[in-house]
Amino acid sequence: MAFDDRYNFHAAEKKWRQRWAEEGLYHVEADPSRPKYYCLEMYPYPSGKLHMGHVRNYSIGDATARFYRMRGFNVLYPMGWDSFGLPAENAAIANQTHPARWTYANIAAMREQMQRLGLSYDWRREIACSHPGYYKWTQWLFLLLYKRGLVERKKAPVNWCPRCATVLANEQVEDGTCWRCGTPVEKRELEQWFFKITAYADRLLADLDLLEGWPERVKVMQRNWIGRSEGMELDFPIAGRDEKLTVFTTRHDTIYGATFMVLAPDHPLTLELARGTPQEEAVRAFVERVTRLTVRDRAEAVDAKEGVFTGAYAINPATGERIPIWTANYVLMDYGTGAIQAVPAHDERDFEFARQYGLPVRVVIQGEGVPADGDRLEEAYTGPGRMVHSGPYDGMDSREAYRRMAEDFERRGIGRRTVNYRLRDWLISRQRYWGAPIPIIYCDRCGIVPVPEEQLPVLLPDDVRFEVGASPLATSESFVRTTCPACGGPARRETDTMDTFVDSSWYYYRYTSPRDEHQPFDREKVFYWLPVDQYIGGIEHAVLHLLYSRFITKVLYDEGLVPSPEPFQRLLTQGMVIKDGAKMSKSKGNVVSPEDILEEYGADATRLFILFAAPPERDLEWSEHGIEGASRFVHRVWRLVAGCAGAIRGAAGQVAAARDGAVAAPRPEAPQPPAGGREAATAAAGVMPVPEGWGPEEHALWREVHRAIARVTTDMAERMQYNTAVAALMELVNAIYGYRDRVEPAAQRADLLAAALDRLLRMLAPFTPYLAEEAWELLGWRETRGSVHRQPWPQWDPSVLEAGTVEIVVQVNGKVRDRLQVPAGLGEEDLRQQALASPRVREWIDGKTVARVVTVPGRLVNIVVR
Repeated sequence: MAFDDRYNFHAAEKKWRQRWAEEGLYHVEADPSRPKYYCLEMYPYPSGKLHMGHVRNYSIGDATARFYRMRGFNVLYPMGWDSFGLPAENAAIANQTHPARWTYANIAAMREQMQRLGLSYDWRREIACSHPGYYKWTQWLFLLLYKRGLVERKKAPVNWCPRCATVLANEQVEDGTCWRCGTPVEKRELEQWFFKITAYADRLLADLDLLEGWPERVKVMQRNWIGRSEGMELDFPIAGRDEKLTVFTTRHDTIYGATFMVLAPDHPLTLELARGTPQEEAVRAFVERVTRLTVRDRAEAVDAKEGVFTGAYAINPATGERIPIWTANYVLMDYGTGAIQAVPAHDERDFEFARQYGLPVRVVIQGEGVPADGDRLEEAYTGPGRMVHSGPYDGMDSREAYRRMAEDFERRGIGRRTVNYRLRDWLISRQRYWGAPIPIIYCDRCGIVPVPEEQLPVLLPDDVRFEVGASPLATSESFVRTTCPACGGPARRETDTMDTFVDSSWYYYRYTSPRDEHQPFDREKVFYWLPVDQYIGGIEHAVLHLLYSRFITKVLYDEGLVPSPEPFQRLLTQGMVIKDGAKMSKSKGNVVSPEDILEEYGADATRLFILFAAPPERDLEWSEHGIEGASRFVHRVWRLVAGCAGAIRGAAGQVAAARDGAVAAPRPEAPQPPAGGREAATAAAGVMPVPEGWGPEEHALWREVHRAIARVTTDMAERMQYNTAVAALMELVNAIYGYRDRVEPAAQRADLLAAALDRLLRMLAPFTPYLAEEAWELLGWRETRGSVHRQPWPQWDPSVLEAGTVEIVVQVNGKVRDRLQVPAGLGEEDLRQQALASPRVREWIDGKTVARVVTVPGRLVNIVVR
């Protein structure tokens, strides 16, 4: 019987999408009798189009979810939408449409693209944070934090556009101007709502040590963001005033070298100190210019340090010296007290500023080779040394002086030891419409009153105007006017909505019971599914989203609602997709459309390329040659299966393949052989007994099959190196073709081909789901055994790998010089000696120095010579 050797991916994708949906192939329920695995990608913003970064993210996640299903785990793999936010509101203004209409149309388009990719989500669990059934529980979360004393309303600086008469988010400030009208943005103080994340600073820092499955660079970024510093608060009297200027410093041992003070431009005393002095006009102009910038812009601009003298002086409490007080752009109000003692000899930023403005530099810690004269200093010295110019501490080791000064300063009332954090409380107020309304009511009689839980959700109104000026919610009389739940009198609602990071700080819990109308999540189900076993997303979320999620989880854990203090056990931050050396973007004109690629090459080739082209955590360079190569491989696999289908669909091959049913490995992930010796272990692993009559070619191919199983399993379970796993499958396909090329058709063993293709398709299933299912059906196995995606993951037999011989490639300086047939399992030292003794190799190494020999057992020896 002849089979079509052309793989029609368009037809296959359409057919299997429909069949999988009808069969509920990826539906999952909690099952305490089975080990669980929760695989999750960061849910996307519904912009309307997938980009290649999305495709990469979801291809990694889907391959992971499919792999663990086949290994016997009960896999939760959901998808939803981070659907509140500024872009929808911008679109509403631009297109005169409601944000909900724009958002849900985009969701429908992106869902269709995801389904076309063959992503195995349980779509019954789909959520959107802009749906009232979800944001009701975001509001519930606000009330929970409020009850626990973790919510505070206080004044905070905001970006204000005087022409539009509205507050702007940082994203709406472009080069210090309003994104709508181009007017320079001002800083104003407004009442805002905060979550007190600083109450958890120490736990957020300490518990990073629990996250063994997180990349170290992400943990470093979080440690730096939290920024715990042990030091002292020192009080500097202000000359001629009854006030003191308090600074935080980790280097109180350098106080004798403080030659000036620096205030942040937005420090409350900056303009006050300049008032009535000749410096007032210059200070005011400087402050207005610098404070137009966002904190991020200011942090990025500190390389160009600039400042202005305020006209005021402070008294150094250690020396009694009058020192000038400046304001400068490199000091931020968000760190410490917003004021520093400037010690230019021992701080690089202060040194650069002092040299620029001709301020004194005084050395007080002298290391080896460090001049005692500050005028001769070429750069700041920040290391330890001997104290100089430091009064009673002269001659003392600086580390001892650090301890002694702290004790002395506390005794004298100059300062006090303290711990400072860079972390600031989480500002959640947004003066926007498309977000979860903050569930607070203001009553003239009762004050601030939280909305009772039974009155949730506080729904977004439809009668709003998207105009310049006040928050859109403030334009809705039906929303603003309400009654006080405490006294029943007239009251008004809060018109701010919550930061969308609040929505994404807990969504992974909602997936466990997404339609529950009585609670945010079912505690029993959360205790089964959580924590997330594998979380996947971009490095750009390393701090804010991940830090906020950790904070909210700790609050829920303290409330007894979730099983662990950390939400994500393992984290993969995938690299970007780049083209022509730059990240894909419309502005660079280097965007590749996933829709075009899917139409031309199909989902299987697209997924295969994106997983094969680079390790998941590295950037991936888009390549037309690469996607074409992946497509050729997909069609090559199909031709191989079609070429073998006639023989395999005969009784012998099909029975042999059906006899194998590998048992999924329990946790831990490495397969554990059962008790009872090699025979019991072989049976449990579902290893097909080798039939009588197999010759060397059959044994060689069978070893390649088991070698591929071992490599792919290890690469996926232990290393998440899907590129090398795909490479192993490509080598296995070559080995099967090689067997068919070398052995006469009449002598080819159908049972061996059936067993080899059975393992190949099961291992391909996580990578190329449509191809694997279509080929599985072509071989007649779906009717008798069910979907390939419900098959157990194949296991390898160590005894097969140990038997016989293998071919070893020998290279000299990376170039192939010989191929050796050696016993399988030969040790590295013996392999090394055989390679060095080869006559062909001796021709290339005699008379040269062997620098090193790299061995890859079972595959390769590379001899490096000079």
